[in-house]
Amino acid sequence: MNALQPYLDRLPLIAILRGVTPEEAVGVGQALVDAGFAIVEVPLNSPRPAESIARLAESLGEHVLVGAGTVTTVAQVAEVQCAGGRLIVMPHCELDVVHAANDAGLLSAPGIATPTEGYAALAAGADALKLFPAELLTPAVLRSMRAVFPTTTRFIPVGGITPDRMAAYVAAGAAGFGLGSALYRPGDSPDRVAANARAFVDAWYRIRETST
Repeated sequence: MNALQPYLDRLPLIAILRGVTPEEAVGVGQALVDAGFAIVEVPLNSPRPAESIARLAESLGEHVLVGAGTVTTVAQVAEVQCAGGRLIVMPHCELDVVHAANDAGLLSAPGIATPTEGYAALAAGADALKLFPAELLTPAVLRSMRAVFPTTTRFIPVGGITPDRMAAYVAAGAAGFGLGSALYRPGDSPDRVAANARAFVDAWYRIRETST
């Protein structure tokens, strides 16, 4: 089984904590885990991201997959690994970064917007495909991609995802979602994040119930 799948099976929602500080990270991360989240990502354009990743990895343990987003270089892969991160999420499809993640034993989800990028990423060993930006790549686009990609391909729409936008993507074949500003904005309190998280989790379970 793909090593990413057990975390997606628990809850296929990836928390993107863009702008979080190390001082806030653990409180916000714990609020997410309490709501059921199993995957937490700190984008590297956040303040002192390696420190936030390290604090989250230490406090949440291996039960939660902690990683980095906005990873754009091979050197950053090594930095994330040193901080204890285990997931490399990219805004683009840079195959050298995917290979570096594989070599380090880390999971990777490169950003793709076309079938050409998606097939190249899978051939390089990507664990999932970040469908980005989802504002541009509609459920209809995802449905067309699903028709030609291997059935095991994990598409993760990211960008502008809200609780009420998930159902159409799930119907089109999404394996999960990356959640940004609708879940966390810089400075949000753990209580605020917990409320946002519950809205997403409730929406996910409603979708699952109606699709079974």
